[in-house]
Amino acid sequence: MSLMKQQLTEEDIKKIEAEIEDRKLNKRPVLIENLKEARSHGDLSENFEYYAAKREKNQNESRIRYLERMLRTADVVEDSAADDEVGLNDSVVLYIIEDDEEETYKLTTSIRADSLKNRVSIESPMGKALLYHKEGDLVDIPVSPTYSYQVEIRRIIKSSDENDDIKSY
Repeated sequence: MSLMKQQLTEEDIKKIEAEIEDRKLNKRPVLIENLKEARSHGDLSENFEYYAAKREKNQNESRIRYLERMLRTADVVEDSAADDEVGLNDSVVLYIIEDDEEETYKLTTSIRADSLKNRVSIESPMGKALLYHKEGDLVDIPVSPTYSYQVEIRRIIKSSDENDDIKSY
């Protein structure tokens, strides 16, 4: 599996390191013990518990490798936006002109992006378009090479939500 180079904040890196440590020090020993226990039940050809324990252990090891590879290849990013500009981890209230509606989005790193929670990556077309703009600015959000829509930035909410989850893959 090829891994896209992730943009991570220092907080993202700390969370990933904590997950790796938890998986190695807490989950791994339990999963190994579960595997030994299931193996002791005899005939492996018909031992569902053995195969389930083995699969769970392998999934844990795979997640550890994925996270370690992500840390090795990551670009560390910081919020360089001014206090009155849209920046990383800020929420922004947008007025969508053609729909006559307001919506709120939070700009995050790609690993924390979640369209169902209106968390938009700073690497996405919307994220790139909104970065460094100020309240009152009109911004074109590209949807395709031939179509975009315009939004007005109504409010910028400066924040750093450290409870956002790191996505699992």
